[in-house]
Amino acid sequence: MNIFKAIRPLDYVLTAVMVTLAVLIGLENVNATVDADVAHAIESHSAFMIPVFAIAAVPILWRRRNILAVIGVSFVITAASVPMFGWVTRCGWALPLSMAMAYAVARFAGGKQNQVVGLVGILALQIVTLVEDSATGGLGALVVSVPAAGLFYGLGRFVQSRAEKHPSTHSGDHDAQVRLEASS
Repeated sequence: MNIFKAIRPLDYVLTAVMVTLAVLIGLENVNATVDADVAHAIESHSAFMIPVFAIAAVPILWRRRNILAVIGVSFVITAASVPMFGWVTRCGWALPLSMAMAYAVARFAGGKQNQVVGLVGILALQIVTLVEDSATGGLGALVVSVPAAGLFYGLGRFVQSRAEKHPSTHSGDHDAQVRLEASS
């Protein structure tokens, strides 16, 4: 089993961007001073949050293979970071990650039930991201993040509908679509 099968070059680029955001936000938390301009004081400056945040972002690489598993893994790691680090800034990497996942749900989740499960998972990811987020001060940012995820989901649905009207000539794309439809 090749875990890198069906991964495209832009998947690596997206993953690199998400991991970079996670690392930069982790570094900001580690290096934040007492007078940092945040809505709630940062409780942890542990350097361990840098790899934890990065690991939470890495699963987006496999969004084409199983977006529901990708959301689940990122959710569990992000949720675990809440008691580990308390009030720190997570929104700068986890909310963009949730937007990319919303697009991926629309494109790769398959049937309606998987779409709903994926969207509920994204909402759960946004909640654990914001529940103790120093930059936003808590869950109030959901009024922006949920519609933003909906926008990315809608964009993904639009792209998917266009892709279904004009199927790709790549056999790998067709095989992946057949697997997705069979799993729905």
